[in-house]
Amino acid sequence: MFNELKDTIRSSILPFVKWIPLSPNSLTIIGLLISVWAAVVFATGNLIGGGLLILFSGFFDMIDGAVARAKDSMTVFGAVLDSTCDRYADAIVFVGIIYGSVTGTIVQSNLFSVPLWFWVVLAIIGSYMVSYVRSRAESAGVSSMNIGIAERPERMLILVAGSLSGYLLESLVLIVILTHITMVQRLLYAKKELS
Repeated sequence: MFNELKDTIRSSILPFVKWIPLSPNSLTIIGLLISVWAAVVFATGNLIGGGLLILFSGFFDMIDGAVARAKDSMTVFGAVLDSTCDRYADAIVFVGIIYGSVTGTIVQSNLFSVPLWFWVVLAIIGSYMVSYVRSRAESAGVSSMNIGIAERPERMLILVAGSLSGYLLESLVLIVILTHITMVQRLLYAKKELS
């Protein structure tokens, strides 16, 4: 859903990012390092700080591609690095939340008698299955798998909203539900395209 908006923003900022002296791959790594910082902040129980850092990391995730286009330096390796760093960033942020919930720095809350850390594990599984189905389907010949209601930008915005509003548990449950729906959407789309 938000991938189209992300592409529109990237296109509109192309004239302004040419002056950035860093390579697209450097910007990707900076975004990853900010995600690691967000994980540490979440682990200390600072949900607002963690949420704001996810937004800051997302800025770098958005401009790395814009810089690559503006400088005509898009590479296959850059795309692989970006995707790899995205997966690592997702996991490390979730690990920070798990650590905070297990150590008690994040107030432990339950839904349906299921603790926060377990919802985070389910969110990680869902997030990775969304990415895996896309990768596997594209390698099998599906041209584009940018479909589904919970692609990475949506998941990160839901997590940020939950962090900033104090509804972290509810945002994680929503991510769990939406990622598994998205996985099914992608599987059905892949089946249709590959039949």
